[in-house]
Amino acid sequence: MLISSQVFRFTLALVSLLLIFLVALMTTTAASAQGFSAVISPPRFEIAVQPGKVMRQVLEITHVASRPGKYRVYTNDWSIAADGNAVFTDALTADSCRSWVALEKRELTIAANGKIRFRFEISPPADAPVNECRFAIMVEGLEQVIKTEGAVSFPVSGRVGVVVYAAVGGARPKLEISAAGTALQDGTVLPQLEVKNSGNAHGRLGGFLSAVDAMGKQLDFIPEGLPILAQKTRLIPLIPSAQGADPITFSYPLTVKGSLEWGEEKTAVDYRFEAPAKTAAPPPTPPPTPAKAAPIVANPSAK
Repeated sequence: MLISSQVFRFTLALVSLLLIFLVALMTTTAASAQGFSAVISPPRFEIAVQPGKVMRQVLEITHVASRPGKYRVYTNDWSIAADGNAVFTDALTADSCRSWVALEKRELTIAANGKIRFRFEISPPADAPVNECRFAIMVEGLEQVIKTEGAVSFPVSGRVGVVVYAAVGGARPKLEISAAGTALQDGTVLPQLEVKNSGNAHGRLGGFLSAVDAMGKQLDFIPEGLPILAQKTRLIPLIPSAQGADPITFSYPLTVKGSLEWGEEKTAVDYRFEAPAKTAAPPPTPPPTPAKAAPIVANPSAK
């Protein structure tokens, strides 16, 4: 009976510790969500600059909190990963142009529910090549102590990256579009395009496409507004254009026609997407094999 009582007390203590840990974890997550209170506009810049000339731009930083906020501002290089997300790096890349960028300040204090206009400059040298200067302005909340209910407090911080595309000396994209089958996205099988950019600046597809599905249903599609970086190839889904909140359904094969544009360029599109993408079926489970006795080994160390 003494052993059973000890086991019970130990189990009760373990459960109590686990509950305390879970409560602390949930509290920390909620506090972290409150730690960064900046809203930045615009979310990105797409501008043209000339070698030997200074380009000045302004972004707005709004601090949406009931107490003043302190922030650090700096630049990063960035690229697009295989999953389509931006990856930021503080280290200078081989083709970095961050040495051309000047920031108004490195640290900011913004009043409660206040807003400031933050200035930065891009100064390409006179011999800058015709290319795209790409960087990010990072706005990072300096570590703040967030108090929760009770006597618990946590240091938290966060950051936002505002990406900048600066086309130097008339740099521009050159996009080549081809059909690329279908892909599953957010539970819907969508047609997609393969877009190759052989130019020296990023591009984005725009425009509306008309489609007719296997049942004769007419639909409109638009390309997802993803950037295609210079000298890169990217898959761009075509998104059905919805007027209301109801989901749009359609069946394959699907014929898509129209024109897509980027900048002042335009390309005719006339593609037929034959069949929806399929997820790979799991391999069949082999039938169970009868158990066999292990072989007798006279000297296992000789193997």
